[in-house]
Amino acid sequence: MDELRAEDVRVTYGDLVAVRDVDLVVHPGQLVSVTGPSGAGKSSLLWALAGALRPASGRVLLADEPVGSRDAAAARGVALVPQGNGLASSLTAAENLLVPLLAAGVEAEQAHRRTSAALALVGLEESGGHLIEELSGGQQQRVALARAFAARARVLLADEPTSDLDAANRERAVAALRAEAERGAIVVMATHDPEAAEQTDAELHLDAGVATWVRPLA
Repeated sequence: MDELRAEDVRVTYGDLVAVRDVDLVVHPGQLVSVTGPSGAGKSSLLWALAGALRPASGRVLLADEPVGSRDAAAARGVALVPQGNGLASSLTAAENLLVPLLAAGVEAEQAHRRTSAALALVGLEESGGHLIEELSGGQQQRVALARAFAARARVLLADEPTSDLDAANRERAVAALRAEAERGAIVVMATHDPEAAEQTDAELHLDAGVATWVRPLA
């Protein structure tokens, strides 16, 4: 089954345990939020799910196969939107979407269509020609989300995707993440925003790395 599964995942940094033996299963079509205070382990869990961190114990599986390294996970359609956005400041907003699509072998005309549609989805259809450094923090955050939407990821992991957004753009971003799930993606969002979390299918709360379901998946 095409599901994302964490089995007893523990993430450590030296003697510090950031994530304590978390179990999680998310299916296509589901949008799950991971909540908790700063330092609770939300980012560490997402990075482990993305293959960017190797768990100290336990494992992460996608469709019953280990996700592998970050490069291997990306090749299998696992997109990660990090808190820092990870955008290329020397490129325009549109180029930040277009270049990865072309590098992945998407035909040029289709890549341009996807880029335009994804920027429109986050309300930046007029900002595609602006360099990243010319955009506000909230606009950059929306470009990073648009890049993941344009990729049509199999798994979309978004780390605090609404932290720099006003209320209207938060609603737009969460609606777009919901649309990704409805398209058939597996979507996990780390957030400290209770209003954003309320709009997800389930909420997993982390506190000092310990996971508790506030609202479990059906």
